Amino acid sequence: MSKWTDVRDNIVDALHVDDVTEDVKQHVTATLLSEVVPVLENAVDSFCAATKEQSKTESGWCKIRDDVVLPLVMQGGVAIIKTVLSKTIKATAVATA
Repeated sequence: MSKWTDVRDNIVDALHVDDVTEDVKQHVTATLLSEVVPVLENAVDSFCAATKEQSKTESGWCKIRDDVVLPLVMQGGVAIIKTVLSKTIKATAVATA
């Protein structure tokens, strides 16, 4: 089984509960942060590297899109998601301690 299948199955298993407790939410958040975000970061980094390479042969708005806009939006989105999940885990750990 692929790593993605394992991640997907873990998330599906975690979400199929009758009572959503704080432990369940923490587990889902930790799983997203430890298993999904790194895969997402790798995919975004590969995409951004490819678009930046292609921008070398383009001009005008397409060059700006591929060299600046798409990488900024995609990497920024991943960074925001990672920051929010990390801060949520830390804040919850402090609150429960």
